[in-house]
Amino acid sequence: MSPESLARAREKTERILADMALDELREARKLTQENLAEILHVNQAAVSKLENRVDMYVSTLRRFVEAMGGELVISAQFPDGIVRISHFENINESGERREEMAVAGMRA
Repeated sequence: MSPESLARAREKTERILADMALDELREARKLTQENLAEILHVNQAAVSKLENRVDMYVSTLRRFVEAMGGELVISAQFPDGIVRISHFENINESGERREEMAVAGMRA
């Protein structure tokens, strides 16, 4: 491949990897629902429910991402730039988290 073709291929790969649903992210990390369930100490059905939810607590999403070896970063994108929102960085083991995990079938 030419250097230009390689650069275009890299850019396309980066765009694809930058925008994934949770199940696609898990698969890209080479994890099965069963693997992730074991890490999270839940059953496979709970992982499936989480992957299909369109609304969840930030703490639940953070735990899911961290179980895959990542770090959840929340940012807001504006025409003049991107701002990282730090408000959610210090979420602790709150009652909200336990309630969300109970709804999803996860143990807090």
